Amino acid sequence: MLGEKHDLIHELPEHKERIHELKTQNQHFSHLFDEYHKLEHSIRRIEEGVEVTSDDYLEQLKKQRLQAKDSLFNMIKAGS
Repeated sequence: MLGEKHDLIHELPEHKERIHELKTQNQHFSHLFDEYHKLEHSIRRIEEGVEVTSDDYLEQLKKQRLQAKDSLFNMIKAGS
């Protein structure tokens, strides 16, 4: 949905401290976190009309974002 924020801190505010900890101590988490936010940025640009692309490509990006989010969430929960 246009206008919805999907950044990880906004999506999981209750895990803000854990996310910061993992970003600074786990290189894999940090890399995946960056990839998630790159995907989020690309999706928002398309949804806002800044970039034009096919619906299929947008759906592909959204699926990648969801997979990254699931992986990040599993890593967050593993240490909680």
